[in-house]
Amino acid sequence: MTTVHVNGVALGIESFGADDAPLVLLVGGTTMLSWPDALCERLAAAGRRAVRYDLRDSGASTTTDPEAPAYTLRDLAADAAALAEALGGGPAHLAGIGVGGMVAQVAVLDHPAAFSALTLVGTRAVAPGPPDDDLPDHDGPTMRRLFARPQPDWTDREAVAEFAAVGAEIRGDDPAAARAVAARVWDRTPGTAPPVQLANQLGMVFARLDCAPRWRERLPEVQVPTLVVHGRRDRFFPVGNGEAIARAVPGARLLVLEDAATALPGAAVGEVAEAMLTLG
Repeated sequence: MTTVHVNGVALGIESFGADDAPLVLLVGGTTMLSWPDALCERLAAAGRRAVRYDLRDSGASTTTDPEAPAYTLRDLAADAAALAEALGGGPAHLAGIGVGGMVAQVAVLDHPAAFSALTLVGTRAVAPGPPDDDLPDHDGPTMRRLFARPQPDWTDREAVAEFAAVGAEIRGDDPAAARAVAARVWDRTPGTAPPVQLANQLGMVFARLDCAPRWRERLPEVQVPTLVVHGRRDRFFPVGNGEAIARAVPGARLLVLEDAATALPGAAVGEVAEAMLTLG
């Protein structure tokens, strides 16, 4: 792991594979650990350079004030383009997961020359908040259960990991995997203040981020090969969101993971990696 300075900020990155191999840039959602180690290793074994990175206010990237971010979604998109250029090797295959998928959509639209392919995992084409009328919103009972829980002691690593495990069970994800990832995220979080922990563990900075203007109507402008991956059992961004993106992007392939919810499960890594590799 290291940091790369672009756009006046430091972005924490981890690289898998040869430095001169074709680049697959993996946007964190919000930390790089949203992308499973096994997926990065699969891509590297297939001759790609997989680089996953932390968004601002998470992990090893510049953290200032997650409660009042002085940047916008467009700035995060510009970070992706600048990072792809800094890492070299020509246009990159860009992949975004969760809220990182929002960054990836805008990045490909605003900086088309920087990218050669696009993968979107478990995301949607509108900003955080109420969705468009034709898009399914977060599952109500699931969200009520998630937000009814008291927050953990953010200074207690094991309490935070347990909080993540229970949340994963509510969402339909693997609690053991979520526990392990949350502990690793905690280890990489620059402080135990609740706003910083919430940004790293739950991506809450996006609730305060300026995501205007809308980009959904621009999706037909995407000119690169595109893969949309979505869990059939996703209760946070229900699968109709992924289906809508795939309909809007010309020639996009939709891969629905029948047994997946919000997180990318280990059992699906091989299938997703192979689908990504077909894009280039």
